[in-house]
Amino acid sequence: MATYFASLDPMSLARALPGSVAQGVIWGIMALGVYITFRILDFADLTVDGSLATGGAVAVMLIRGGMNPALALIFAFLAGMAAGFVTGVLHTFFGIPGILASILTQIGLYSVNLGIMGKSNQAINVMQYDLVASLRYVTGENSTIFFFGLIAGALVLIGIIYWFFGTELGAAIRATGCNPQMARAQGINTGFNKVLALMISNGLVGLCGGIYAQYQGAADVNMGRGAIVIGLAAVIISEVIFGKFCAGRKMAFAFTLGAVFIGAIIYYIVIALVLWLKMPSDYMKLFSAVVVACFLAVPYMKGKYSKKRRTA
Repeated sequence: MATYFASLDPMSLARALPGSVAQGVIWGIMALGVYITFRILDFADLTVDGSLATGGAVAVMLIRGGMNPALALIFAFLAGMAAGFVTGVLHTFFGIPGILASILTQIGLYSVNLGIMGKSNQAINVMQYDLVASLRYVTGENSTIFFFGLIAGALVLIGIIYWFFGTELGAAIRATGCNPQMARAQGINTGFNKVLALMISNGLVGLCGGIYAQYQGAADVNMGRGAIVIGLAAVIISEVIFGKFCAGRKMAFAFTLGAVFIGAIIYYIVIALVLWLKMPSDYMKLFSAVVVACFLAVPYMKGKYSKKRRTA
């Protein structure tokens, strides 16, 4: 045991933390999309695993074709919206259950992503293009500017989403997710709102895919596999840790959106810690599933324990 702890280098963990924070902020964009469907719309959307790769594929291929990397992210966002539109139409127009509709879209996107890239993966030369995000920025000379830009971008995104869901259309989406029967009784077109929410959600996921593909210097057809687990982990971690802090405040919704980013950062820091402890990387997906299951169980177990104490 002493030999094991002596082999651990604290400096290697410290060097990994900036990269974990950067990944947490990038994947926090995807977690916002998951939050919109999972919490606001109350829709189990598994399109995420496919639309993230779609956003990455579109961004990389457009950059390789000569487009500005920042402009390519707009098309990555639109590609994600298109994926969400397909899921929404399958669910609302054709009457397919939500989770099945999202699985069908996810499966179809695998072939679409292969068609976009022409093969299973495509790389971009990180030294050739002025990328929006790149792993080389994390430890480079301009790392402070890079992290400031990431945080500023996250805050702008939170502000836009906060503003949108405060509008009449945003409130209609929230009403649709909260009580669709009552929303329909008030004359709200719940089908349209579901499609729109799915488009916004997957648009954010596609945007995340485009930024992440630039960050790692490549897009892969499997880069979105397990993304829904990471998104749920970020959402659940944020709710468990910051739920009481966000509740009852004047701008509780804005604090909740910000907490999702912090939840994603915490998730990646935990992953870095697990890797630093030299646990087998082959079990990362299992570890992620266990983390999500534990955080999902915490509110239930806590409520059960509190009820027992009140009864006693």
